[in-house]
Amino acid sequence: MERTMISGTTFKMSSKVGSWGNSVAPVRIPTAISRTPKASSSRKVHVVKATANDKILLMPELVVPASIYCEEYNVTKRRPTRTVWVGKVPIGSEHPIALQTMTTTDTRDVKATVEQVKRCADAGADLVRITVQGMMEANACHEIREQLFKDRYDTPLVADMHFAPKVAVRVAEAFEKIRINPGNFADGRKTFEEINYESPEQYALEVERSEEIFTPLVEKCKALNRAMRVGTNHGSLSARILSYYGDTPRGMVESAFEFARVCRKNDYHNFLFSMKASNPLVMVQAYRLLAAEMYELGYDYPIHLGVTEAGEGEDGRMKSAIGIGSLLMDGIGDTIRVSLTEAPELELEPCRRLAMLGTRATSEEWGVAPFAESTRDFKLFTRRSGDLPEQREGDVVDYRGVLHRDGSVLSVVTLEDLKKGERLYKELACKLVVGMPFKDIATSDSIFLPEVPSVDDKEGRRHIKRLQDVNVGVLAPLGELQKNPLPGSVAVVGLKDFAAAKGKVDLPSGAQRVAVVSDGTESAEEIQILKASGAVMLLINTPIEKRVHASRRIFDVLKKAEITIPVVHHMKFLASEDADQVVIQGGSCAGALLVDGLGDGVMLEGHHDLNFLRNTSFGMLQGSRMRSTKTDFVSCPSCGRTLFDLSEVTAQISSQTGHLPGVSIAIMGCIVNGPGEMADADFGYVGTLPGKIDLYVGREVVRKNIAEAIAVDALIQLIKDNDRWVEPEPEEAEEAAVVA
Repeated sequence: MERTMISGTTFKMSSKVGSWGNSVAPVRIPTAISRTPKASSSRKVHVVKATANDKILLMPELVVPASIYCEEYNVTKRRPTRTVWVGKVPIGSEHPIALQTMTTTDTRDVKATVEQVKRCADAGADLVRITVQGMMEANACHEIREQLFKDRYDTPLVADMHFAPKVAVRVAEAFEKIRINPGNFADGRKTFEEINYESPEQYALEVERSEEIFTPLVEKCKALNRAMRVGTNHGSLSARILSYYGDTPRGMVESAFEFARVCRKNDYHNFLFSMKASNPLVMVQAYRLLAAEMYELGYDYPIHLGVTEAGEGEDGRMKSAIGIGSLLMDGIGDTIRVSLTEAPELELEPCRRLAMLGTRATSEEWGVAPFAESTRDFKLFTRRSGDLPEQREGDVVDYRGVLHRDGSVLSVVTLEDLKKGERLYKELACKLVVGMPFKDIATSDSIFLPEVPSVDDKEGRRHIKRLQDVNVGVLAPLGELQKNPLPGSVAVVGLKDFAAAKGKVDLPSGAQRVAVVSDGTESAEEIQILKASGAVMLLINTPIEKRVHASRRIFDVLKKAEITIPVVHHMKFLASEDADQVVIQGGSCAGALLVDGLGDGVMLEGHHDLNFLRNTSFGMLQGSRMRSTKTDFVSCPSCGRTLFDLSEVTAQISSQTGHLPGVSIAIMGCIVNGPGEMADADFGYVGTLPGKIDLYVGREVVRKNIAEAIAVDALIQLIKDNDRWVEPEPEEAEEAAVVA
């Protein structure tokens, strides 16, 4: 097979003369975009000649403007949309962000489903989604809706539809909204089959067939004034879309647009979009492409945000904050769901926190003065990589360990922390051998001392020295080091002072490197002083309301000036901000930068447990696809399709396999999104029949119909068979002898 590049897109050409290759699928141009392009439009149309019949075919390509995916780059401003009504609930930019969750009960169990919907509504859900597999469930939905009305609950209900067009039409008579998955609504179950289209007509016939299947639902929703979500999942794109775009964010957008064009053709506009993925980076890029394409076409449909299969606990909340929060910081998003492997009512609190954060950002217009951003391309992910510190002759410590190549974690250590003894080492995740610390895979790379212990504080200085001996860097403010010099330290100085001194700082005795801290208000000229300055890192420490946009401006200046200093995001949290708020706020604001590859590390500071802040920092890096320090779990949130107890099985698997950094395990309750969402996973555990599990390696099923009772052991053996298993290390005794 030969690959040819056309306008930046790779096409896989068939070896058969005159045939259509895997990625050169012809597409009918809808009325909305077949008009003569505006002079300012960036849309490209490929003119392709099919040699078999000399037919000329126009092929639209998603080519979006380089600078338009949100209202403003320097300020959080909500993207304007029309209002979509879901029963009594309006969704759109003129209304509060709507909160959603999804039931986990068997839909046929009317009583249990009604009770769970009530709990969700009481917890603050504006909408509740219910899975509808077949006609039995659709009939049960009528009873569920009727009973809820009798119980004085008018919370709008959303039918989650896969594979069953006729069932969708039936349930539209009962529920206020239908969610369809364009990847399998008309095309059936997920496959990774490569299709070579022999002619333009062959591809066009598939598109027409999808339209024929989908149109009755559109007509029904229009007649009953029902709403619809055209919700693409990264893991369930159709074989047709995969053949043209591949398993990409671009394919996700086009998959949704195929169905949106049918809605528009039928003058039906009470719908919205979603672009979900388990990988926050893929999810963010897909939503940005969606928004950009809608700007290009003049569409104003609302957007539903969510990271699918985010998982449970802090990791699930962090992934959701990175994905959803990043988009909210750009004013994108009108309704959200945080998908957790937990009881559905527990999703509402992080959901509410994210909505409040996004609302606050838009109402207060978080941001900075306008600047000309020209170096960030939202269509492509490229990670900016800073130059790590190098060792110099005469250094008393090894400064190469101050930062990590895959992303660094810095921990703030107080004078009180230095009195903890071995407990300090454990909170920094050092491995202990007879009481002595050693750097481990998730040990903080460096510590920051707001105050330096005096020369008389022998114990505090002994702990610092032991950390330095195992390559943990030590940073402290210049003023503190002038009062209490510390051998092998890094002096931290403000960027404005650094620029005023032309980059020349008189370091106190013992300090051999300098780090610089920015408050985000420095001029371009002051930032440019960092070029060839020798500073080991730049710490960005701005107020939350300027965090995202001030940092973007700094990175833009650094890129233009070709300055490759590592950048660490330093975030301070108030005493009133609890642990959940640290995850939500930190993931949203730092995540909005890390998803663009902007940042080499994080330092979280607050009145919280040191171990929690360190774990959260590493979770932020792993959720941003930077540094892996533990097993990554992709687990679905459970629904009526789930064939085993997801929470219990997830806990069982994570407790036995959570010590495998670099390994990703997908835990899927059913086959709907399983193989596709496991695209990023190394191993998969998927329910296929009641009490039966299939095991995957990547996208390939390798063992089928394993009894659930032995499936976890079989998964562990599969990991061992693929040479990815390591035995967990025994934990050091809680009270080891302290070596003086």
